[in-house]
Amino acid sequence: MGQLERLVLIAEDELTQYSTDARKRQKLRQKIGISVQTAERTKVKEDLIAEMPNNFFGKLIEEQRQAVALPFWGIAGLGLLFGISFRQPLDFMGPAICVPIAFNLQKWGWRLQAKRLVIQAIEEIEAEADKPAQDKS
Repeated sequence: MGQLERLVLIAEDELTQYSTDARKRQKLRQKIGISVQTAERTKVKEDLIAEMPNNFFGKLIEEQRQAVALPFWGIAGLGLLFGISFRQPLDFMGPAICVPIAFNLQKWGWRLQAKRLVIQAIEEIEAEADKPAQDKS
């Protein structure tokens, strides 16, 4: 597993914690600062920025993954409800189609949010590294 995947997994782990975004970035900064060297940080940051989507849909998924997946969860639930109550096997196609779509949308958004968290943490580390150099001038 490369440095990029490892940092994204660490960020995903931080996302599971109930805390503010600033606290998540602070904890991630500590972990990145200890385990990743400066040259690797810049490479990871460049790779992550290149991977992040620039289109409207990608940004929407990153910021509002649950709202985007909600209609698919609703259709899946209605399909189950109608399939069971009306005894119609055809109604079970809704959940069979919509559950994987909703799950993958949320998974993709979670991953994008973790990548954004890593980028922000690396940018804060770089800002802290530049700050003492500016104070000496």
